[in-house]
Amino acid sequence: MSEPILQLRAVSKSFGAVRVLHDVDFTVRAGEVTALVGDNGAGKSTLVKCVAGIHPIDGGDILFEGNPVTVHSPADAAALGIEVVYQDLALADNLDIVQNMFLGRERGRSWLLDESDMEQAARRTLASLSVRTVTSVRMPVASLSGGQRQTVAIAKAVLWDSKVVLLDEPTAALGVAQTRQVLDLVRRLAEQGLGVVLISHNMADVFEVADRIATLYLGRMVAEVPTKDVTHGQVVELITAGRSGDLGLARPEAAGVTQ
Repeated sequence: MSEPILQLRAVSKSFGAVRVLHDVDFTVRAGEVTALVGDNGAGKSTLVKCVAGIHPIDGGDILFEGNPVTVHSPADAAALGIEVVYQDLALADNLDIVQNMFLGRERGRSWLLDESDMEQAARRTLASLSVRTVTSVRMPVASLSGGQRQTVAIAKAVLWDSKVVLLDEPTAALGVAQTRQVLDLVRRLAEQGLGVVLISHNMADVFEVADRIATLYLGRMVAEVPTKDVTHGQVVELITAGRSGDLGLARPEAAGVTQ
């Protein structure tokens, strides 16, 4: 088992009177894919946005490479080496691949951009990820397929020597072939030593690429287990009921739910 690179300990988050995260523990290890699963409203997006510095946590601790850190903004997260690829990808259709990958982080001095350096860096990053579906880094993003767009968004995230990459539903709305390309890329990220968090509702994808599965239920982390130690049915039960046999909550009342 590899060392934890990112850890959340007893992290809580509320919006007004609504408590969304309840003392959540969560661990991401270098070289592993951790799937973060849960029903709609379980708190997945809030947890990711807390890690990304969009929402400040109300309580608990965030540790990065074993050291306590405070993440006040996305810039703080990026400085640590944490990047998030959101479901909408945040790509500009009117720009090409290089321009998208360096958007807001352009290289050069004053008004003169170093186009050659950025183009070479974009090519190196795509090559390091064994991406062969993109024939030219000067292709406009508007002309790319869904799988290619997802690939560019992931490459953009790892361009900056990131150590943890969080992927929000990376295969949503993709066809079979495009899904295959993206899942292969997810595994390559882990093989390169990154800590990868896969947020997904697709259990087939989760069981194919994840080393561990962490399940949120009504804002509580009810289980974080090796994929090989659970079945598809158990994960579904954890997602929908917060427990499955000896896993998860001991009884519904423990989650503040009555039957």
